[in-house]
Amino acid sequence: MLNKLAFTGIKSRLKDYVVLFFGLVISSAIFYMFEALATNQSFLKANAQVTGAQFIFQFGAVLLTIITLVYIFYANSFLMSMRRHDYGLFMMLGAKQSKIGQLILVETMVIGTIASVIGAIVGCALTGVLGPFLMTKLLQTQLQHFAAFYMPAFVTTIVLYVVLFFIAGIINRISLTKTPVLSLLHGDSQPNRPKLKPVSQLLQVIVGLGLLAVGYYAMSHLRTLQLLAIPLALVTIVLGTYFLFNAIFVWLVVLLKRTSWATKGLGNFTLAQLSFRIRNYTKILSIVSILFALALGAITVGIGMNRQVYMMANANSAYTAAFVDPSVKTQQSIDQLNLKTKAKYDQKETKTTVYYDAEQLKQTPIQTNKGLNDIGGASDNRQALKTPKFSGIAVTDLQRDPSPLNMLQSGTQRQKIAKVVSAAKFKQIAGVNHQLTVFRVKDLKTSQPALKKLVANAGIKSVMDLPGSYSTLVMGITFFGGFEFMGFFLGIAFLAMLASCLMFKILSGAASDQIRYQMLNKIGTRQSVLRRSIVKEIFVLFILPAIVGVVHVLFGLQMFKLLMVDPYDQLWLPFTIFGLLYMIYYVITVLLYEHIVLPKVKIDR
Repeated sequence: MLNKLAFTGIKSRLKDYVVLFFGLVISSAIFYMFEALATNQSFLKANAQVTGAQFIFQFGAVLLTIITLVYIFYANSFLMSMRRHDYGLFMMLGAKQSKIGQLILVETMVIGTIASVIGAIVGCALTGVLGPFLMTKLLQTQLQHFAAFYMPAFVTTIVLYVVLFFIAGIINRISLTKTPVLSLLHGDSQPNRPKLKPVSQLLQVIVGLGLLAVGYYAMSHLRTLQLLAIPLALVTIVLGTYFLFNAIFVWLVVLLKRTSWATKGLGNFTLAQLSFRIRNYTKILSIVSILFALALGAITVGIGMNRQVYMMANANSAYTAAFVDPSVKTQQSIDQLNLKTKAKYDQKETKTTVYYDAEQLKQTPIQTNKGLNDIGGASDNRQALKTPKFSGIAVTDLQRDPSPLNMLQSGTQRQKIAKVVSAAKFKQIAGVNHQLTVFRVKDLKTSQPALKKLVANAGIKSVMDLPGSYSTLVMGITFFGGFEFMGFFLGIAFLAMLASCLMFKILSGAASDQIRYQMLNKIGTRQSVLRRSIVKEIFVLFILPAIVGVVHVLFGLQMFKLLMVDPYDQLWLPFTIFGLLYMIYYVITVLLYEHIVLPKVKIDR
């Protein structure tokens, strides 16, 4: 009987559960993808270039788990609130609290298990279809032993999400079984009307702005505060956001009701709808704004990091590559590139030292980006990354500090000291003669396919052993490409969860709102006017957390100045992508709400 009631309850709220399912399926699917990429050892061993991104995927999985836990609690609480009346009726009919608790736990576990299994299956499909395509596109290399289905990741995904739902079920059980029957029966019909308290709300505004200022300061001074910066920013920004919403949103609605705008059309009715459960909205809008910032920030940082790879690689070294004793075929391939500069230097190698001829270095100086002193440092250093200016190094400087020559040495030479000597002394040294060939292409991006072929034909097994900007580019694509991959899918997961939370909150009150729309319909209000009121009401609930979330992102990007040349470069791209996806959720929410509250029978005027 208990199981029958549980499944009947789920069936009666199937449309609401679909919204929950969508967010959970997206979350668990992306979690499976991250786990499958980060833990499949045969895949990692066959693709050494992916190993650097392994940590990124694991980090993404952990972050996704934390946010999903918060999402499950909120989503479950909304769904449970929809069934509060049912549970109250069961208690009035004589059901014991322990049985009601079991019913809640069964419903929660059924939802969690079904969503986890479907999500893991969707994750397999997502991994099989989008995984190799995006990984190959971002990492620019063919993947070996890529498997869409990986059993350990599949089991981990299901077990983790079932455990999260079990925890949520226990909490829901404790909460609802301790709630009085009358509160369960009439909880949703009790308004929480706002009262304007100028002193209290002004104090909340001041405290909220102060907390946000501390959080923004922490994010912009990550280098100074180090490990303290992130937890400090997280706590202060969350609290500051809540205080601002709790004060300003209530204040705004009450003040708008006193203006002439409230008397136009259904303005007063729209504001009354917003104020009916105003306190509960401030809590969820605070959470949604934080999730919005995380989602938009993940996509923005992911796209921005991968876009700057070529910039950083080009500025990192004055030369695209350096070859020791290249073959005739390799020399010909180099000459076929679109070169900006090319030079050759004689070397003499002993057991401990690699010697260079000072006369050659004087005639054709070794070049360097002199403005690049401290990566992620001052603004002049960022300018050196954006527009590098290469200039020759004096021989006296190389004799004092031969590190630029050390950086051009490859193979066993990397373990040896570089030393610049006079031409006469260079001839006298007894050592193995080598020739170092260095070159720089005009455009690293367009020359990338030819460089890849050149390195492969030269017999270089690992590009990391090759000095120059090309090896930096390949490693950067692996690392930052992994960030873009993770950021994009994390952003999608966060977006699905934040939009679902907001949809839950709006749709959970639709049943009681239906009565008010029916009354308006009976007194002759046109359907077009009712729809405009709904569009405005829901737009306010969507746009407020969006504005706050965008502000959080704009300040939060300060944290990434240590990793990115310009985190604010081309912000329009991720903001546009995310804005369009967010608007899709807004339109879906409006349509679902209209379907519930608008009367099916129109009253003729």
